[in-house]
Amino acid sequence: MYAAENGLKGDPRLEAIHQAIRVVPDFPKPGIMFQDITTLLLDHKVFKATVDIFVYRYRDMGISVVAGIEARGFMFGPSIALAIGAKFVPLRKPRKLPGKVISEAYELEYGTDCLEMHIDAVQPGERALVIDDLVATGGTLSAAIRLLERVGAEVVECACVIGLPEVKGHCRLNGKPVYILVEPRLVDNCCRGIRQFSKIVVKNTFKSGTVTSIYVNSMSLGGDANTNDA
Repeated sequence: MYAAENGLKGDPRLEAIHQAIRVVPDFPKPGIMFQDITTLLLDHKVFKATVDIFVYRYRDMGISVVAGIEARGFMFGPSIALAIGAKFVPLRKPRKLPGKVISEAYELEYGTDCLEMHIDAVQPGERALVIDDLVATGGTLSAAIRLLERVGAEVVECACVIGLPEVKGHCRLNGKPVYILVEPRLVDNCCRGIRQFSKIVVKNTFKSGTVTSIYVNSMSLGGDANTNDA
């Protein structure tokens, strides 16, 4: 679900957030239009507005765990956790956490990956929020939900700054709502007139809350253009 469709229609903060995100063409490989949130973090007013919107939504939901997905979920999760009085739990890539961990694998377009969490970080019955910067296929978020549920937590919602427009209408993953602030930017000012998206090809299947794939193709200069890999 998009914030503009849930009480924030016309809120100037959403446009400010959208404009603060930089698009980097052909990064990290040709064809990808990378949604760079580091420019949002450089503007303290927009950064605060981003956190404030999430805090206002979750402050009265009884959430005790904010689980941030590596790495860009770490940029927003701790601030949200502090503001709502919750603990922050990092969900990391393999072999990044010391001590005993619990792992959950998920499929990529080519191959697999997994998330890990300290085995004693979350207790049964705790209410959790999952935070990341962007949702595309939903595979990483789904893995995070499964990981938290395996230790007995109740996942209340997933929250992302950016979500592909194809996610609209499919606002649940593994039965959990997904709250999104803005759609991705398609072109940056420096690229306007050079690269335009003229076709969006979507192949997605939401079965039991799982997205198999989403592709966004740029036809003006040729090649495929996926956004970030969430």
